Amino acid sequence: MADGRRRAYIGSFTAAGGPGIVMADIDAGSGALTVLSSVNAVPDPSYLALAYDGETLYAVSETAEGAVAAYRVGGDKPEPAGRPVPVDGNGPTHLSLFAGHVLSANYGSGSVTAIPVRPDGTLARSASGVLRHSGAGPHTPRQQGPHAHQVQPDPSGRWAVSVDLGTDSVRVCALTDGALALHRETALRPGSGPRHLAFHPDGAYAYVVNELSPSVTLCRWDAAEGVLTPLSETPVLPGAPARDAYPSGIVTSPDGRFVWTATRGEDVLSVLAVEGEELRLVTTVHCGGHWPRALTASDGFLYVANERSGDVTWFAVDPLTGIPRRGGSIRVTAASCVAIA
Repeated sequence: MADGRRRAYIGSFTAAGGPGIVMADIDAGSGALTVLSSVNAVPDPSYLALAYDGETLYAVSETAEGAVAAYRVGGDKPEPAGRPVPVDGNGPTHLSLFAGHVLSANYGSGSVTAIPVRPDGTLARSASGVLRHSGAGPHTPRQQGPHAHQVQPDPSGRWAVSVDLGTDSVRVCALTDGALALHRETALRPGSGPRHLAFHPDGAYAYVVNELSPSVTLCRWDAAEGVLTPLSETPVLPGAPARDAYPSGIVTSPDGRFVWTATRGEDVLSVLAVEGEELRLVTTVHCGGHWPRALTASDGFLYVANERSGDVTWFAVDPLTGIPRRGGSIRVTAASCVAIA
């Protein structure tokens, strides 16, 4: 922020009683959140992403119609900046900024959409391109077709990488003149159900958290060629998972020593140590609520959006062990994600 204050923006499911987008102050010393305001301008703003200058916030509207909206966040309340733009798909669950565009991963339609961003941060009136995934997996009914769950740029800024739960694969794409084109598709273990991906800070590795088989797949990443190569797979739970154990978020530590995941149902955060081309499960800790949908790391703290208990919990991370220690929480009904400026 221009005034030097740190802010958190929290998405929620309005269909489940959520307030829309919540803005909160962050205490630099403790990581504690204090709610400032909220805005309910689009239904189900379940995932948020900030512009690089921190002045504009983008949100998906995770509905059957599917849209992306922009907000100005220079003051103490997000203000809508133009009309929502249709994604020409349904059920968008994730978005990111890439090469002058906002990209959305559309779970329902199994596609990725590119929407141009104007110089002032507002969105163009319509999408410039839609890349439709194809394929299926062995897990019924979750893998009867493609389900793009996340899309983000790689650390080099050359490629857009989309993770598809329905096809057990990760797609590497290029963006040219507003159109997305498939460069390469990497197959992961059948039935694993990949959900999200996080890159190692050095850009040489990527970690894919699998929703249908609670694990993380470690991959080597070649940015020059745009090639993702799976190397190993590590469970995120110490024993046999419960029937309803579905990993959601994944983040890496700034020093590259740890990977953290969140698992719904089991309601835990997992700490994994990075040991070369292997991961080792260190421990798990309770997530501070129920059904942790998303996980965010910032300045030595972890923030967890617990959807079904309706709260956001923060944890201080021990820099030596990587183990999180609960600090506190705020109430946000149907919380779905946390973005930090």
